[in-house]
Amino acid sequence: MMLKNTIHFTLRSMTSAGLASLLLATLGLATAQESYPNKPVKIVVAFTPGGPTDVVARLLGQKLTETWGQQVVVENRPGAAGVLGSELVAKSTPDGYTLLMATAGNLTVNQHLYSKMRFDPVKDFAPVMQTAAVDFVLVTPAASPYKSVKDVIAAAKAKPEQISTSTSGKGGAPHLAAALFNNAAGVKLLMVPYKGTADAVNAVLSGEVALDFDAASQVLPHVTSGKLRPLAILGSKRSALLPDVPTMAEAGLPGYQFSNWFGLVAPAGTPKFVLEKLHTDVAAALQSSEIKARFQTMGLALGAGTADQFGALIKSDSAKWAATIKEANIPAD
Repeated sequence: MMLKNTIHFTLRSMTSAGLASLLLATLGLATAQESYPNKPVKIVVAFTPGGPTDVVARLLGQKLTETWGQQVVVENRPGAAGVLGSELVAKSTPDGYTLLMATAGNLTVNQHLYSKMRFDPVKDFAPVMQTAAVDFVLVTPAASPYKSVKDVIAAAKAKPEQISTSTSGKGGAPHLAAALFNNAAGVKLLMVPYKGTADAVNAVLSGEVALDFDAASQVLPHVTSGKLRPLAILGSKRSALLPDVPTMAEAGLPGYQFSNWFGLVAPAGTPKFVLEKLHTDVAAALQSSEIKARFQTMGLALGAGTADQFGALIKSDSAKWAATIKEANIPAD
């Protein structure tokens, strides 16, 4: 009888201990959820200060600081077309306190251009939210004979690799936009690389090259002044900056669509409750009047959608750029 009572007491004690442990774990998780973030959060930008990725990160960081009462610090880690800063975040502790303001280049292009990358942009990050989309436009000098996209295609077919377009360097957005155009239109434009966006824009302004596929915000002053003629918006929708300019599809090339975007990601393994809070608070911050106004002047469309939708975008764009880069025969370093 005593043995039976002892066994019953022991089992009851073990059950009670288990319940207590479960209760403590639940309370601990609830406390963690309520307290995040309880210290400063770092958003890494893998490019130099002052660029659009940096500006978006700082605008968002300011709003999140106001929401959380915790400082959000933007840290610039440029190098290797965004690879260095991205790797830093991919290998950081997955606790929600080190994040990356990524671009399409960081997450969907670089792995197809850099053979020695030490992380996987798709597997090593957890998507939070797409924060912005960038309007791109095809422009030509005002004195150019090309009045439409169809004019460019006709000339490029008649003179393969003689109609020139500037790029900001191998694998940059203008280079990829032009490569995608080649594939969609069945032509071969002559790619002329420059050291950066400013030099690429100056080249089309001077007539040194015939075309430039570039961010609308970069060429808008020259379109407004009449020095450049816009031929088409590269995305699926017209740009608020250039509402009278048709999309590529409207201009006669329905198979073409190029978009660049920014998005917030965390290291893979970041707790689900942290990712959910980040998404909720980032989505709310993007609806602020200050961010909406600034995005409009920068030629950016507000990001939207769920984390899963952003993850699907990353995967689909990665597959698209893998095929485009292979077709264009852009060698990996």
